[in-house]
Amino acid sequence: MNALQKLQTYGETHHPKWLDLLRIVLGVILVSKGLYYISNNDVLGNILKNSRFPMYSMIIVHYVAFAHLIGGILIIIGMVTRIAILFQIPILLGAIFFVESSEGILSTNSNLWFAILVLFLLIFFFIYGSGPWSADAILEKNKKDWDVKDI
Repeated sequence: MNALQKLQTYGETHHPKWLDLLRIVLGVILVSKGLYYISNNDVLGNILKNSRFPMYSMIIVHYVAFAHLIGGILIIIGMVTRIAILFQIPILLGAIFFVESSEGILSTNSNLWFAILVLFLLIFFFIYGSGPWSADAILEKNKKDWDVKDI
């Protein structure tokens, strides 16, 4: 068993239920950002045009908006949480290193600290998993109940 599997096993066995509420809040934040970017796609497009990758800005805008929307919903219900988080982490890393860091930490409209907090929570739930109040836990329980033994 490698270190990542040990860490995931520890996270799944030592997961207090109040962390599920934090996971749900994280998902709501991501969904709200996704809806904001869908309804105001020119805002994200303008940010990306000023970044280091202006030629890919429309592709990135669509990826970010729909990854936040779909990934946030999956994180809220706790279904394939780790996979949903894997799609979120590159977005937050890009926001921190390419977009928010250019504004500076102490600027008046800086979202850098919020992006760092969301990235930390994503990494935390990638390790700890979705928890007992999740679709993954319900499906795993039902899978064990429905296992048919050899007759």
